Amino acid sequence: MLPRVKIFFQNGNLGQQAVNADGVLGLIGSGIAIVGKFELNKAYILYSMDDLAALGITAATNAALYKLVSEFYANAPSGTEVWLMAFPDTLLVSDIVDKDKDNAKLLINAANGRLKGLVVSRTPDVTYVPVITDGLDADVALAATNAQALAEWATDTKFAPLFVILEGYGYAGDPADLADLSEGQNNRVGIFIGDTVIDSKNATMGTIAGRIASIPVQRNIGRVKDGAIASITGFIGDKTVEVADVETLNTKRYMTMRTFVGRSGYFFSDDPLATAATDDYSNLSYRRTIDKACRVAYDTLLPILLDEVPVNSDGTIQLPYARSWEAAIEDAIVSQMTANGELSADVENGDNGVICAIDTTVNLVAGNPFKVLIQVRPFGYARLVDVYLGFQTIS
Repeated sequence: MLPRVKIFFQNGNLGQQAVNADGVLGLIGSGIAIVGKFELNKAYILYSMDDLAALGITAATNAALYKLVSEFYANAPSGTEVWLMAFPDTLLVSDIVDKDKDNAKLLINAANGRLKGLVVSRTPDVTYVPVITDGLDADVALAATNAQALAEWATDTKFAPLFVILEGYGYAGDPADLADLSEGQNNRVGIFIGDTVIDSKNATMGTIAGRIASIPVQRNIGRVKDGAIASITGFIGDKTVEVADVETLNTKRYMTMRTFVGRSGYFFSDDPLATAATDDYSNLSYRRTIDKACRVAYDTLLPILLDEVPVNSDGTIQLPYARSWEAAIEDAIVSQMTANGELSADVENGDNGVICAIDTTVNLVAGNPFKVLIQVRPFGYARLVDVYLGFQTIS
């Protein structure tokens, strides 16, 4: 063949949602296999409701899965990538998210690092009778512990940090019965309460997943400026959101819905995770921010693995080499996070919201680890706004 230049015309680019890899989630639910179209325990990638229909999943064939995905795309634009996996309705959530079992791990492995979080829902068959402990199905507490371990496994073993959002299954409507999640240490797990169906034991997990998938990592899901949740009627137990005790749910660090006087629609109350408020990663926005910084740092530093490092006579790294890597790491985080408004920074005055420092006192020749300190600055959030209002007097 003669040397030449050939132009290939791409098709299918118009009308597609811009790729937001930071919002790629895995949706897990209860389902029924459809011969020749849809299998349980298998990962599927969706970009729209049309992809769900191609799997034969409708409100008639798979009501729970259809609700999960349709509510997702009601809140995330068509074209948003999401991974779907279904399990038999007999499988407990605690088993689904058990890191020692091939359930959710199948989805994590199939996605090969693309997933930033899992949103898990289960609709058991009608014979299932939940054992209510601390206001929820007892399996929720065990699932939270297992989900934390699963997310840590993905972070430490797969180098793909994750968070997990679980539903507060079996909630009967009395927040006084609920355990206080601030007493736990599950800073990669959130528990959501509230549904689009009255007196439901489930939660509208597709709705919260859709919001997460459509916003940047530093954004709180409850940000009022982003507008109300896609048109729904919201219930918390047997009460509408308007009259439910949202305050207690929020105090105990459950994710839920709320309303505002003078604003139509429903909003997410906040984004707390199942840990103490003093935890550095107490909220989903903080967790997503640090997880992205982790991924960027890992990708930037990977080429240094087993590379030759120039050292001084005492085995310590040479300063120019250390400074070049510090600059490379900071530049990567600046270009992928600060430039996107995902870190709190004052760029005009040389503050990029990230600091990287390599320990130059370590003897690398002796086999000591190459130590790197990276700190990024998150945003603060106006959770409490105090206004002092009075009459102006003329003196």
